[in-house]
Amino acid sequence: MKQYIGDGMLFITAIVWGSGFVVTAIALEYLSAYQVMAGRFIIAAIILSLLFRKRFQTFTKSIVWKGAILGTILYVGFALQTVGLEYTTPSKNAFLTAVNVVIVPLIAYMVYKRKVDRYETIGSIIAIIGIGFISLQGSMTINIGDALSLACAVAFAFDIFYTNHFVKKEDAISLTIVQFITASIIGVIAVFVQGDIPTIFEKEALYSIIYLAVFSTTIAYVCQNIAFKYTTATKGAIILSLESFFGMILSVLFLHEMLTGRMITGAIFIMAAIFITELKPKLHRKRIIENT
Repeated sequence: MKQYIGDGMLFITAIVWGSGFVVTAIALEYLSAYQVMAGRFIIAAIILSLLFRKRFQTFTKSIVWKGAILGTILYVGFALQTVGLEYTTPSKNAFLTAVNVVIVPLIAYMVYKRKVDRYETIGSIIAIIGIGFISLQGSMTINIGDALSLACAVAFAFDIFYTNHFVKKEDAISLTIVQFITASIIGVIAVFVQGDIPTIFEKEALYSIIYLAVFSTTIAYVCQNIAFKYTTATKGAIILSLESFFGMILSVLFLHEMLTGRMITGAIFIMAAIFITELKPKLHRKRIIENT
């Protein structure tokens, strides 16, 4: 039962992240990438600290250093993604970011020599094909924005992997609080170094920052970090790859984009990947029964 609750929370995260690419693109029309990141993490850290202030009394050295690692990785990932979005299209940014779905199992193998699960590997490959159908439109050339987005995928793969690893032993909410505080501190330092302290906020920029802070950061990462207590890193990455699918759906519904055959094909591939990873335990049990 907990497994399905975890999967459901990852679905919620994917929905919210699917809308985040468009909102980030709007915010970047008024603010720099570093201002956007500092704003979203500061607000998210404040919200989470106020809601769960009693958690501070239970912080241990382990929670602090693990949360700091996650916060650093998180900021680096978002920095690469947000700056990359300034030089490439939201669709290509979404696709290249989602490449983490095939990087996660490789990290598990290289770092901890964990055996690569056959079903999850197949699911990862099918998912990335589906994301490609949805996101890659037009030019297939690689520019600096694409390269940064691909580097972002590596950072997010490490974030998914180590989040899954750390929450098995530590409180997920406490880790998330430290993670956000760390990311906000780095964000403020980056803005000061850039000498880019904002003095005027357009209402569109303010609304975008608030949305990203409340939904794409606070709610999404709390759901993700709790969910990883009950699932594997690779399976979680596959479910999170649905963000490109939900981004497509939301674009069609609210931005009136044309629904194409490529998009439908991509959605079918992603759903097939998730079904493969979800049905894996049943297929495994069936094989054991047949062999006994």
